[in-house]
Amino acid sequence: NEVRVDPDVESVVVVGGGPIRIGQGVEFDYCAVHAVRALRELGIDAHVVNNNPETVSTDYDTSDGLFFEPISAEEVADVIETTGADGVMVQFGGQTSVNVGEPLKAEIDRRGLDCSILGTSVEAMDLAEDRDRFNVLMDEMGVAQPEGGTATSEAEALDLAHRIGYPVLVRPSYVLGGRAMRVVENDAELEEYIEEAVRVSPDKPILVDQFLADAVELDVDAVADGDDVLLGGVMEHVESAGVHSGDSACMIPPRSLDDD
Repeated sequence: NEVRVDPDVESVVVVGGGPIRIGQGVEFDYCAVHAVRALRELGIDAHVVNNNPETVSTDYDTSDGLFFEPISAEEVADVIETTGADGVMVQFGGQTSVNVGEPLKAEIDRRGLDCSILGTSVEAMDLAEDRDRFNVLMDEMGVAQPEGGTATSEAEALDLAHRIGYPVLVRPSYVLGGRAMRVVENDAELEEYIEEAVRVSPDKPILVDQFLADAVELDVDAVADGDDVLLGGVMEHVESAGVHSGDSACMIPPRSLDDD
């Protein structure tokens, strides 16, 4: 007989990253596949929702069940209902799956399904991605940040840029990996960005931040359980990013930091 590690969780749906372009998204597929493998090793049925045939997560033998459906709250909820899943994971598919978290929770509640979003909660994801809420949290914790803010109109964006001073870094809220990110030097470039790259509105704000020209980029990898923190390492980026957020050479230990 198969022994379940957790009798309360017997079936889990893992949401993939959906369609991607060359150079972007392979890291998310890697995460989704390893999440599925870990679940199956624990004796938990793992079902994948993804609609990209070029990913490993959509190989026929990767999961216990493969649902080739669009990444939307309604479609994922249909899969949960069909499989009777106890939980769903949305944090392994990149921005596409993260974005479905909040509407998916609402859809699960609306249908009365007995299914939980496992791992990072919708509330925690919103806290990390909503720049206003995140900035308040950093201020409360005493963590320094570049000066910046959120704009919901062109006028607000221009006011922020004037207060901060050019150059500024502008990007849409709720994105990963630098998509649609740009450094602008003046009002004309900012207006062009808003017109061509994004359609700023109250429900689609943009972020305007001070641009740090000579900054050092560091990756700090840690695992925490609420009590203890294990610091895996600190890496320093030594070249500009390429076609995606992870495509840049790093070194460990970092060369620019002293022991303090």
